[in-house]
Amino acid sequence: MSVASGPDAGGGRLPSYPPGVRGLPYPLRRTAGPTSDKAKRAAQYVRMSTEHQRYSTENQADAIQKYAEQKGLQIIKTYADEGKSGLRFDGREGIKALIRDVQTGKADFTTILVYDVSRWGRFQDADESAHYEYICRSAGIAVQYCAEQFENDGSPVSTIVKGVKRAMAGEYSRELSAKVFAGQCRLIEIGYRQGGPAGYGLRRMLIDQNGVHKGELARGEHKSIQTDRVILIPGAPVEIETVQWMYQTFVEEGKLEQEIACLLNSREVLTDDGGQWTRGRVHQVLTNPKYVGDNVWNRISFKLKKVRIRNDPEKWVRANGVFDPIVDRHLFDAAQAIIQNRSRRISESEMLDRLRVLYQERGFLSGLIIDEADGLPSSSTYSVRFGSLARAYQLVGFTPDRDMRYVEINRQLRALLPDIVDETISNIAQLGGRVIQDDSSELLLVNDEFTVSLCIARCHETAAGSLRWKIQFDTSLSPDVIVALRMDRENQSVQDYYILPRINLPGAQVRVGEHNGLALDSFRFDTLDQLYEMAARVHLREVA
Repeated sequence: MSVASGPDAGGGRLPSYPPGVRGLPYPLRRTAGPTSDKAKRAAQYVRMSTEHQRYSTENQADAIQKYAEQKGLQIIKTYADEGKSGLRFDGREGIKALIRDVQTGKADFTTILVYDVSRWGRFQDADESAHYEYICRSAGIAVQYCAEQFENDGSPVSTIVKGVKRAMAGEYSRELSAKVFAGQCRLIEIGYRQGGPAGYGLRRMLIDQNGVHKGELARGEHKSIQTDRVILIPGAPVEIETVQWMYQTFVEEGKLEQEIACLLNSREVLTDDGGQWTRGRVHQVLTNPKYVGDNVWNRISFKLKKVRIRNDPEKWVRANGVFDPIVDRHLFDAAQAIIQNRSRRISESEMLDRLRVLYQERGFLSGLIIDEADGLPSSSTYSVRFGSLARAYQLVGFTPDRDMRYVEINRQLRALLPDIVDETISNIAQLGGRVIQDDSSELLLVNDEFTVSLCIARCHETAAGSLRWKIQFDTSLSPDVIVALRMDRENQSVQDYYILPRINLPGAQVRVGEHNGLALDSFRFDTLDQLYEMAARVHLREVA
């Protein structure tokens, strides 16, 4: 019996077993009888999102095992998707591997056992669910739903019941989505923050169900109690003064975002995540209503795992004056008027001409490139005027390619790494440590005791809106410690650090998400102080 695991099987949380080691992550048992009869060989598919304990993969496996014993089937393989929504085929590596094995003839079984119709998927189009089942049936492999009250034997009755079940599975997700959306709208109107960093000049405050302040949430921290809520409060006085200065300089002195960014950088004022100011970042401060105390949500929708869309302003959920403002509303309104009038003065044809020139200069386009370019409206303005960025790209002859969109980000990250390496060496030296850098490999030898390799993990947003990072390093260098700099969502600055001992690494790359469990996140740090402590020299008197 084998368990499909790894990138082709999905369910990356399933443990894999080396050759010769018996074991399964589910309490499955071999049925008695010979194993050579292929007609008796079956695979099981289990899936769990976050719906209810009764749908845990272990409980599904128990029910499937009992069904297999009743039918005289032997389960020889498991395909699993744990923590995966059933709304879409994309992102479910377990069912992808299953369909791939069926289509390529690698499937050495004749039956696929699934707990019920909803575990196969909650597709919004019932025909999509039927399509994947039809692929299996065309290959001579039957799909059986073990907890349903009908036999999936192709009879008219089973076909009708199965169609109803598929529609009900999809409708459940639609109803749940509507209820969740309504609940989120109520929380916004009350004045609670729904995700995302606070931003420069603001802080996230955790409050309990009675409104009592429990303490500020640092960057990357999340509430752990379901009844707790988050609100925005003013940040440090110097940050508040800086935000107010940005608005006044923009409105009263007529300086552009790029000029304001240059002034801030010349004064060594850092962003909330410790990065440099850019045109786009200044523009975000000048256009975000949270600085006047307004809570705005639903600007972008991604309901039921469908296409991410930018909503019209009338669809936004807004609650005005629910936070303490740090910018006068009249000043904020004046800034919005300037930005809107600036965009209105540019005709659509002129916007496209400028975008076309930028495309010819850079060879590719992205929202980040547009926001940072002088003389162009923001990427959001292009989205509003042309319906979407993709439409604007199409009109200037640019076809977005996944690799091309990240060329500029990769270039910026490569330029960022040398500065971080130099800063790391300098900080270790200040603590009395000694660092030698290999010019060819850029490997750091610290105090002649251990080697360190620094690498940058670029942030990637999946189609479902989740954030992923891939930590890659050269195993041939055999560093004792790998320091991975995990970038924020915009890949503008470092979000946190993973300080990983080589003995804990499974291979040349590690994929991490927003939450990875204690086994990996125990090596996550907000600063490099842990590395500096490892490298610091301690005098014998201090030890004594």
